[in-house]
Amino acid sequence: MTYEELIENHSASVIENLVRTVVSQDPVEIRFDYMDDDQWAIITMHEYEEDKQVSVRLHADDLYDLYFCYYDDEDEFFEILKPLSEEEKEILPNGLKKLMKKVLKDEKGIRIAGNFLSH
Repeated sequence: MTYEELIENHSASVIENLVRTVVSQDPVEIRFDYMDDDQWAIITMHEYEEDKQVSVRLHADDLYDLYFCYYDDEDEFFEILKPLSEEEKEILPNGLKKLMKKVLKDEKGIRIAGNFLSH
């Protein structure tokens, strides 16, 4: 299965794995980032052995997307972006969504104890 197929057909599993990994870290880091006029709050998981990164980003107007980037065997860089459906948004814990909204509003990243998000 290609990464494109994985993101298109199994994004819920990718999001669940990302959330499980991120909230198990201590501290959990929610970063703020931007490009041109677009701003977002982001949680990220890196898989260095496979040269890939998986992220969920929150943009203005409660728009979430799944961002997946990787390098292939020829060191060519690829990005895959998929807007989250309402069902996929529900995978994210409410505490995490609230903190991502705060990061986006304040334009400043935060670190918080992982066990805080499990409540």
